Amino acid sequence: MDRLTAMQVFVEVARRGSFTAASRELDLSRAMVTRHIAELEDWLGARLLQRSTRSVTLTDAGNSCLAHCQQMLELAAQTREEVGLRDGQLRGQLRITTSMSFGMAQLAPAITDFMSRHPQLRIDLQLGDRAVNLIEEGIDLAIRITNDPEPGLIARRLAECHSVIVASPAYLARYGQPQQPADLREHHCLSHSRVGRSEWRLYRDNKEEVVRVNARLSANETMALLQACRHGAGLAMQPLYLVQDLLAQGELIAVLPDWQPASMGIHALYPSRRQLPLAMRSLLDFLQQHFSQTQS
Repeated sequence: MDRLTAMQVFVEVARRGSFTAASRELDLSRAMVTRHIAELEDWLGARLLQRSTRSVTLTDAGNSCLAHCQQMLELAAQTREEVGLRDGQLRGQLRITTSMSFGMAQLAPAITDFMSRHPQLRIDLQLGDRAVNLIEEGIDLAIRITNDPEPGLIARRLAECHSVIVASPAYLARYGQPQQPADLREHHCLSHSRVGRSEWRLYRDNKEEVVRVNARLSANETMALLQACRHGAGLAMQPLYLVQDLLAQGELIAVLPDWQPASMGIHALYPSRRQLPLAMRSLLDFLQQHFSQTQS
């Protein structure tokens, strides 16, 4: 029996709570998943999983075994990577999650550059604004734009993200250009449902203005708000990385350019510093250098 493979199968079944889901994730037949679990239980002399018609749960022995299996798999992966670096190439797979807008505009190009230097490395990029449990969903790394990183995760600040309020020329021609922050109350504003939905904070010369805005449209994804803004739906607070080309082309116009929204940190989030894979360490160093050299 390949005990490392059996451990990997067991960890995946425990994570998913399902033999069928684990078989899909690992690209194995359900019968092979069952066989690996049975052989691991025979080798350990203990029942690891309690099966029912609706769910799969861990026994006491399974709970104890799970942590040890995860440590063994991490150590094996680290050993493979470090030995494999004899030819200068990183190997293995990293699963990364980030928002749709940042992933498409910033992270995908950066990762493409990184992978061109390490052709043996595979990356699975998951895009979406949904908060995910990194451990339960098998995610190695999350890239989030926030000033309040999720507690319980290691946060490494990669760069700053600056924002600007923008509008289409057609909207401004119809409703006029705001002259001061208080004027925003009279405009249609497009707000992120998780960041400043009804309250925008603007800064100039160490002075703060807090404005309650009329959030005519809110969404949980920045790119949706950008498209609405481009079509004249209202004013939107957008990350500079997403709109700087549109501003240069005149498709969008900066509103209240002397007032800046608060900048936010671009953070890499991961579960633990212990036995951090070499591929992960290399990617984090690369991303920090990459984003420090670009305008965010």
